[in-house]
Amino acid sequence: MSPGDDERTIRKASLRRLVLTRRSKIPAAERDAAANEVAARVSALDEVSRAKNVLGFASFGTELPTDAVMAAILTAGKRLLLPYVDGEHLRAAEVRSVEDLAPGYRGIREPVARVPVDLAEAGVVLVPGVAFDERGNRLGYGGGFYDGLLSEITTRIPRIGVCFDLQVVDDVPAADHDQPVDLVVTERRLIRCLEA
Repeated sequence: MSPGDDERTIRKASLRRLVLTRRSKIPAAERDAAANEVAARVSALDEVSRAKNVLGFASFGTELPTDAVMAAILTAGKRLLLPYVDGEHLRAAEVRSVEDLAPGYRGIREPVARVPVDLAEAGVVLVPGVAFDERGNRLGYGGGFYDGLLSEITTRIPRIGVCFDLQVVDDVPAADHDQPVDLVVTERRLIRCLEA
């Protein structure tokens, strides 16, 4: 590990603590309103409208609640794929209802029926994160699960970060292995990162 890697790791840890602390203070009513706004914004995206299969995620903890997003995808008649932890990797399985989920790795809701689906079948992927910047850099939780999942998708499909607006920061320290997103959707705005 080079001195630059050490500095980047320290900056990531500091930013992660700061954003998670801020995110934990969002009141319940504000969280629910933000979730509904984000669900409407995600549903209206051309990238999502064109996709037959959407790789989403089930929120946990203080993340922006994604049940409204998942419900909107299913109501639109799309196939919803959700990740689950398999050893050191994320795999995906189809879910037909939010009720098809149960607590899995670290209490995060995962598909109950784990029939793996080829990730290449996804037409768009919704990506969680602790923080994003306007260039598409993403700060995760530090486990590397999503960087691994995104690097496994061989076809270039749109990657959409989904978060509260306060999670968009000026600069996310990124390394070569960190996987970026193409768009970020919050309750206040849509950021097309390739244009930023």
